Amino acid sequence: MQRLGFIHDMMDVKVLILYVMTRVNYPVTVQQIYELCYQDECLSYFDVCTAVPEMVNSLHLRELENDCYEITEKGKEAGALTQDSIAFSVRQRAENAVARFNRQIRRSSYVKTQILPRENGDFSVLMSLDDEMGNLMTLELMAPNQRQAVRLSRLFEKKAEIIYNLTMTELLDEEEEADD
Repeated sequence: MQRLGFIHDMMDVKVLILYVMTRVNYPVTVQQIYELCYQDECLSYFDVCTAVPEMVNSLHLRELENDCYEITEKGKEAGALTQDSIAFSVRQRAENAVARFNRQIRRSSYVKTQILPRENGDFSVLMSLDDEMGNLMTLELMAPNQRQAVRLSRLFEKKAEIIYNLTMTELLDEEEEADD
């Protein structure tokens, strides 16, 4: 019985990994490679766990010290030669997954939070929002307990841009009213 889907053998797994790795802008773990490549029901985590070390040995991927991987020049060249063999629908889904991943990682480098215990038992939550040019906003809030500090941190990570825009709008609207 013929297998449905793009993945039929280990070579297909490696071609898909090369395709994804040429588009990823950051080093990735094996788990992230699997998640980005899982665009076909026939791919298993064990396939990726087998393929990645083989691709490191063949010099298509390079292992970094933190158990992350990046593509080599040899891998980029091989990926460019083999990408046309990937089914269009699998390619599209993989591209979309990689685009979401790249946006998420890029954004997380701009939004930072830190929870610091204070002497009196409460916590300071330091939150900052940066862009390509530098820091846009730094905010420090006090939280009475660690649970609330963690919650503030998580919510800021989700809503940093909204908080920045609301703050700017509120401050600048007040200024415009004063000028009138």
